[in-house]
Amino acid sequence: MQRTMRSMGIKQTNIENVVEVIIRTRDQDIVLSPAEVVCIDMKGSKSYQVSGVETVMAAGSAGSSNGPVFPAEDIELVMSQTNCDRETAISALKACDGQPAEAIIKLMSE
Repeated sequence: MQRTMRSMGIKQTNIENVVEVIIRTRDQDIVLSPAEVVCIDMKGSKSYQVSGVETVMAAGSAGSSNGPVFPAEDIELVMSQTNCDRETAISALKACDGQPAEAIIKLMSE
């Protein structure tokens, strides 16, 4: 298979030591971690094949250096169950080590 691909001018290279891959859209960030990435070079045109465990987060929240990042679903769950704003939900998740159930209980007991 490799020989056939090389004869067609296709070269495949594994990219080593990849920790995570973040795909940013307007609506959400998709984080693949741990990730495996393969670069496929077809006659000068490169494409990348990415695989890993997917986590969907709020737009702009993945890879930020403002502390821990929580999945959008967890933030929305805390907001809907406690009728709080986004910042309050994130603060509660931070205080509860990212556990949505604990964050909900914390906010409801205040």
